[in-house]
Amino acid sequence: MAEIKDIVLIYLEDAPVSFARIEDIMPDRKKDWYQIRLLMLQIPLQVVTWILKAEYINGDDFFMNGKSIRLEKVEAPALPGEHDDLPETSPENGKEIDAGESADSAEKNQGNIISFFKRKNRGNSQKT
Repeated sequence: MAEIKDIVLIYLEDAPVSFARIEDIMPDRKKDWYQIRLLMLQIPLQVVTWILKAEYINGDDFFMNGKSIRLEKVEAPALPGEHDDLPETSPENGKEIDAGESADSAEKNQGNIISFFKRKNRGNSQKT
């Protein structure tokens, strides 16, 4: 079941129309129904409350004003090989690594550090 703070994609007539974050899920006075409060992630931001059954919150189709609607929980895609090269003694695995290992890890990842501060100063010096 989608839970509070999950992001869902809302489909209208099988076409994606908006993203929303689940702000709250509370039981409704009708048995087996829930009040689900959604923050619509669009401009302007808007909060709506829909009364739905658990199966609708879990992705089954339902109808509103005669139109088919479906919620689909959004999972952030994993980047290819994102955590494949982490050493067994990385902080992510709950252990600390020494300075030599961190330098090796930085070389493996070949990441670049870009200083926005230096870019800003460089841009200012060209104007004068």
